[in-house]
Amino acid sequence: MLAFKFSEYTIECGTDEAGRGCLAGPVTAAAIILPEGFTLELLNDSKQLTEKIREKLKPILEDKAVSFSITHIEPKIIDEINILNSSIKAMQDSIVKLNPIPNYIIVDGNRFKPINNIPFSTIIKGDSKFMSIAAASVLAKTYRDDYMNKIHEEFPMYNWKKNKGYPTIEHREAIRKYGTTKYHRMSFRLLPEQLKLDL
Repeated sequence: MLAFKFSEYTIECGTDEAGRGCLAGPVTAAAIILPEGFTLELLNDSKQLTEKIREKLKPILEDKAVSFSITHIEPKIIDEINILNSSIKAMQDSIVKLNPIPNYIIVDGNRFKPINNIPFSTIIKGDSKFMSIAAASVLAKTYRDDYMNKIHEEFPMYNWKKNKGYPTIEHREAIRKYGTTKYHRMSFRLLPEQLKLDL
């Protein structure tokens, strides 16, 4: 059973990101403020839910939220500032876009940097403990999946529609065969090291 709130503050937002371990595409974060007394039976950490359930929950969350926002951080920035900083930036940028401004932030995971002097707590596995983080995880995942489905049309040979940019065998084989695209994260190890034999 997910808890509604973590703090005593009136306006608490939850934030989470998706796509951190991918070889291609953005890292996407969502931040959300849920209304007092909010309940949603199927809501859970997005990784525990099927795509069908996530898609079902998305419009409900958008409709019921006091405020929510989404941020994509592109591969170019990820390569410049690294994936951890990009994940934090995506969450910070999402929080800044909320209206009203939250007076407390709960973050999934164990790393965050303060934004606008708003107090925060990082919560490991927060997406399976608190409603707002679970809601943010569902929105981040569904918006990122939509993004990957769109860019799949541009580069269908990588099958991002299915693998969403994660390092599957199929995705790595396509990189080996077709090379990289503007959506690939060049700072990531896109292919496992090749063993060279000195014969």
